[in-house]
Amino acid sequence: MECYAFCTATAYQIKPFFESLKGRFKATLYRDVIHIEVVGSEIRGDVFYFSYGSIVCWNISKEGALQFLNEAHPFEHQRYDEVETDEFTYLYDNGPTKIAEDEIFLPNQDVLTKLAMSHGLAQSVKLGAFEVAVQKTFNSMQYIPEDLAKRGKIPLSRGEIRRKMGELFLERNSITLHVNVLDTPELFWDYPELEHFYRVIANYLDIEKRGHVLTQRLEVLHELFEMLGTELNHQHSSRLEWTIIGLIVIEVVITLLKDVLRLL
Repeated sequence: MECYAFCTATAYQIKPFFESLKGRFKATLYRDVIHIEVVGSEIRGDVFYFSYGSIVCWNISKEGALQFLNEAHPFEHQRYDEVETDEFTYLYDNGPTKIAEDEIFLPNQDVLTKLAMSHGLAQSVKLGAFEVAVQKTFNSMQYIPEDLAKRGKIPLSRGEIRRKMGELFLERNSITLHVNVLDTPELFWDYPELEHFYRVIANYLDIEKRGHVLTQRLEVLHELFEMLGTELNHQHSSRLEWTIIGLIVIEVVITLLKDVLRLL
């Protein structure tokens, strides 16, 4: 059986989205997560919508999963240019819960078990979207420290530096404000017995380790932001110095002209 995870946007307007779905599907709301039970003539599947813009589908074909992505479009906040995607297979097994070579072994068909596992899958694709955004920012800014190392200065005007600082600030803040979604889900306050299932998939997908790496990259973006701020201040100071020098030169020239005119 197939399991797909997607991240399509910064967030979903989860309550109006739930109101829209519950009249057409068998929908349940679990702490900012919408669950839809999909029952067909030959299949029974589950779809989970997470408030931070992720979707996880169990026993739904990829074509069917894309249809459920379309359901979320009207309720997306800041849709991503590219959809972050991950896919697994799964089966039910009487043994311990585990994951091997992207195949998930579930001990039962309970929806809460799938919800606990889905939290880890949803966090992973959200983290993947963060990683892509940070990498794009690095790629677009990479030449700045390289030019500073080669030439000893940043070849940008004050207006260009301000624009780059604005881009950095928006990107860093967008991630920082939403990075708390990588914390242990609040679901396990109500269902502590389910946390084990979440831990299995979170460990397999290295969510904690990837979260630390993301934090370090955000610190690098912060340092780049400060470097641009320092360069902007330096350019401002340099401009002031040249302005002062220019005024002194003008004053000297005027004084000399006065002296020459007196002699004449």
